[in-house]
Amino acid sequence: MPDIHHRIQVAARLNVAMNLVAGGPRFERWWAEDVVTEADGRVTLGFFNRATIYRLRLLEQRPEAVSWRCESGDEWHETELRFGIQSGREGVLLDFVHAGWRNETPYFTSCNTTWGELMFRLKAEAEGKPRGPLFRRASLAY
Repeated sequence: MPDIHHRIQVAARLNVAMNLVAGGPRFERWWAEDVVTEADGRVTLGFFNRATIYRLRLLEQRPEAVSWRCESGDEWHETELRFGIQSGREGVLLDFVHAGWRNETPYFTSCNTTWGELMFRLKAEAEGKPRGPLFRRASLAY
């Protein structure tokens, strides 16, 4: 199965970076404007006026790693979002994997590009230079 994999250096403390990937309300700061945290802890992200919805369930949360499983979406269903964060001299190294894709489709390729942009938005937010979420309720941000 193919995976999407990105690594990016972030000039921030580990707890700051980890906080941004560990919960739904924080996703609003760099990923998607339309985020709902459900009573059971699952997170629902809406894209393009909810034409696309991804529902995530937290699988694991440790001091240096967070994993989410996607429970919806055609190609995202049963994939995992894994965020590993390692402390270093100049901040942290964020190691992101979107794992478990069934095939390398055109949508997979598009998501790879999108995750690249999302990593830079996450980096900017962690470094105190917020750019806001890539996905606004109705469209992509500029």
